[in-house]
Amino acid sequence: MRPSISVIISSYNQNKSLTEILSRLANSSSQINEVIVADDGSTPLLKDDPDLVFNKQIQKFTFLHHEDRGFRKCKILNEAIKTSTSKYIVFLDADCLPHKDFARDHLAMAEKGHFVQGRRCFVRQDKVACLLEGRTSLKRLMLSGKVSGLLKSIRLPIPYIKHNKTMYGLLGCNLGVWRDDLIKINGFDEDYEGWGREDSDLCVRLYNAGISRKMVYGRALVYHLNHPDNDRGNLKKNDELLKEALKSGKTRCVNGITKD
Repeated sequence: MRPSISVIISSYNQNKSLTEILSRLANSSSQINEVIVADDGSTPLLKDDPDLVFNKQIQKFTFLHHEDRGFRKCKILNEAIKTSTSKYIVFLDADCLPHKDFARDHLAMAEKGHFVQGRRCFVRQDKVACLLEGRTSLKRLMLSGKVSGLLKSIRLPIPYIKHNKTMYGLLGCNLGVWRDDLIKINGFDEDYEGWGREDSDLCVRLYNAGISRKMVYGRALVYHLNHPDNDRGNLKKNDELLKEALKSGKTRCVNGITKD
């Protein structure tokens, strides 16, 4: 029996792309138990957008929001994990459009003792507005060379899966994890403030807890909408936190879902 699935979408001032993501997820609603938006302080609030109509095909929709006090993605994601009601959680960022079979693929690859890491291709920044406004399509952009990482943009008849515990390719924008495993490691470490390494830290602690990665090519595709880089002023501090997690072999963080 396949598990129930919650899709958690992290967002910050990405209303146009988030609206498109919700529409795409609604079209595959039979695979999804609930969708939770974890919003890190957007203004205006997506839920107050008069142009947005949430598709009632999604069984359950929850919008979580906190005040903008800088990059606090980990905190709002932990709130989303606590709110979730499904056995399996798939994380998606609001700058990534999911393939129509995104949820189906994640469910098919869910396996106890593993988390699933999907890949992403990249839509050129100067074409993102055209795509979201419906003036072009992903297919046209791929055919015209406006999408990089093309090998990661095509759904294959049979997926290529690597089982490993390496640091390469750890991403939070296309990640499937059992909820019980997230609770075991106490979720995201809220000591990571500012962009960078919070997703790697989560995966490192999953590794330390004995959970392996299924790194998947050709299934669970997402199309990253390129944008200007985030402020990386805290990256050095976050790098040090990640080094400590690697060195210590810890599984639980102190400043997570619960404050140990």
